Amino acid sequence: MRNTATVTAKGLRRWQAGHPWIYRSDVTERPECDAGAVLVRDNRNRPIGWALWSPLSEISLRLIEVDVDATIDAEWWHERISLAASRRVGLDTVTNAYRVVHGEADGCPSLVVDRYDRWAVVQLMSAGLEAFRAEIVEAVLSATRADGILARNDAMLRGKEGLARETVLLHGEVPTEIEVDEHGIRYLAAPWTGQKTGAFLDQRENRRLAGDIARGRALDCFSYHGAFAMHLTRNADMVIALDSSAKALERARHIAAINGIDSIEFVQMDAFDFLKTKAEEDGAAFDTIVLDPPAFAKTRSSVASALRGYKDINMRAMRLLAPGGMLFTASCSFHLTKALFLEMLQAAAADTGRRIAIREIRGQPVDHPEILTIPETGYIKGALLQALD
Repeated sequence: MRNTATVTAKGLRRWQAGHPWIYRSDVTERPECDAGAVLVRDNRNRPIGWALWSPLSEISLRLIEVDVDATIDAEWWHERISLAASRRVGLDTVTNAYRVVHGEADGCPSLVVDRYDRWAVVQLMSAGLEAFRAEIVEAVLSATRADGILARNDAMLRGKEGLARETVLLHGEVPTEIEVDEHGIRYLAAPWTGQKTGAFLDQRENRRLAGDIARGRALDCFSYHGAFAMHLTRNADMVIALDSSAKALERARHIAAINGIDSIEFVQMDAFDFLKTKAEEDGAAFDTIVLDPPAFAKTRSSVASALRGYKDINMRAMRLLAPGGMLFTASCSFHLTKALFLEMLQAAAADTGRRIAIREIRGQPVDHPEILTIPETGYIKGALLQALD
């Protein structure tokens, strides 16, 4: 049974340019084996490396090793995951929750490992990776010394790989709630049911920035469980946490109580409606505003309509800034590029007629590295803006 794959010259060039994915259309000879690791050859039959093989996926091959003499076994996974963990040394001095493995960025395509205090949550997002579940669990245990490992394998992407969507315990026990300490602010992660693997770890440093620059009257739009709002209270006089979900705000109130914070007003309302009507009618102005909406552009075809939404909400937030006021705005839509994000902000500022200055361009924290040749590893775009008039 053949456990090798042959790829086109186009597929080879993609690897040589630093991107690990090879699509089905660039595989000229498919392996005859089940999902797992296969040796890949170019169109001249020269071995070029090892890849994770997913028979049913549009992304058929994911490069993991350029050493053609390597053996992809338990020791290999131990070394790769330990190396990723070593890049996070020091993070535990500011938080007990962070990403240990960021997929392709850490040379582990389709693998996510997040640490929450004494526990780990993993996502195995491809059939090729799933074949090494046992080896990966052992490697994660070795790197993290976790008391329990939970697999949040409920993402839609697994369906495209022919894999079951499930949330399953892989080792020990993992609680339904875990208290996270992030730069002195505490909140609750929900590994079994929460967003992503239990919390939005990718905005950690941006939340700290927002708290550092906050002052006066502050507004946190799309507050969800209030993580940005909690940080804003460090320096703001008062904070409005705005969200359309009563359930999310109830959890935010609980988190505020955990932190002993009583300076937040929780408002259940659609952010667009609040900025468009209530705030304008009241003549309100804010010294600090945070815009961290959910992804408006979930597909490439939705980018145009998403841009209209992003522009509208940013324009209205800019109008509500007090003179000298600060706006932290972000997008987590991968399909919205950095260039489009900045163009959108420029257009929004132009429509306000105000002088809006860029104070800082922001991205992802160090535990979510963005690789220049792998754009899929970077999705958060952020900007700190100031109204100069």
